[in-house]
Amino acid sequence: MTTEKHSQLRHELRRDVAERQAGYRMRALKLFPHICARCAREFEGKRLKELTVHHKDFNHDNNPQDGSNWELLCIYCHDDEHAPDSLRSMGDGPVHEDLKKASPIVNPFAGLDGLLGK
Repeated sequence: MTTEKHSQLRHELRRDVAERQAGYRMRALKLFPHICARCAREFEGKRLKELTVHHKDFNHDNNPQDGSNWELLCIYCHDDEHAPDSLRSMGDGPVHEDLKKASPIVNPFAGLDGLLGK
């Protein structure tokens, strides 16, 4: 396949994906309140573009008319939803003994209560 054909094919694929996404995004915005399903932040006006459609089953071709496979997530929660499990679960596992020791970082507010007379 020539470079020109590759370029044309990529252009057509991008166009098809954009058309498909625009269709279900508009439907989802009509069906659901403009609130992130995870963090419950509300979106309106110019900030509405920060709200994305998440496919619950991760299948972007599963777009039922009733929106049962969708939920609206803000861009941050959506990124977290698609993060690898190793990143999403950071901090959830057991803590290594070396990490349980006191932090070498100085707390700038240590003893502040005493200085303020509280």
